[in-house]
Amino acid sequence: MEEKKLEKKDNKKNDKVNLGGKSNKGFFIKSKKFSNFKGRKKKEKDEFEQKIIDLARVTRVMAGGKRLRFRACMVIGDRKGRVGVGLAKGSDVSIAIGKAIAKAKKNIVNVPIIDGTIPHRVEIKNKASRLLIKPAKKGSGLKAGGVLRIILELVGIKDVVAKIIGTNNKVNNAKTAIKVLTSFKAEAIKDAKEFNKSVKKNDK
Repeated sequence: MEEKKLEKKDNKKNDKVNLGGKSNKGFFIKSKKFSNFKGRKKKEKDEFEQKIIDLARVTRVMAGGKRLRFRACMVIGDRKGRVGVGLAKGSDVSIAIGKAIAKAKKNIVNVPIIDGTIPHRVEIKNKASRLLIKPAKKGSGLKAGGVLRIILELVGIKDVVAKIIGTNNKVNNAKTAIKVLTSFKAEAIKDAKEFNKSVKKNDK
């Protein structure tokens, strides 16, 4: 009888600790595997949004034959007045896109946005591309198409009228669009800001 009692006591002691780390009473026993575990860090969001303007296969005639590569044209913007365009080639699509984004980050320009629109009307002709951008009233929206719409959206302009008059070449139009957005006159920007301030005071 005494031997049986001793066996029961030993079995109870063994039952208290399970392989999963929990006892019969509901207590959790920390193991070395879980004590050093730290939650995965969340990936930080990039401050710039990215969009593809053009992606093409380009070939180059070499001594041994044709060499195939990919050309990517990317636009990045933070919707707060900063935008950049990059053009790059690579042996793979992902490599070409990565290079284009890196170039776009180096070529970022600041665009003056006054009350959701541009300071004044601009028309530029660059080689075969010709663009026209005009300011619009509040609430009129973004009236543009093609490459211009993508770039103006990433800049953060809400009310504007834009038109592609010349060629439909996406790369040339993207480069010309950046020239347009950096060609605003300083005097016109000041006048537009003062006008907006006076309008806001009168509304109050």
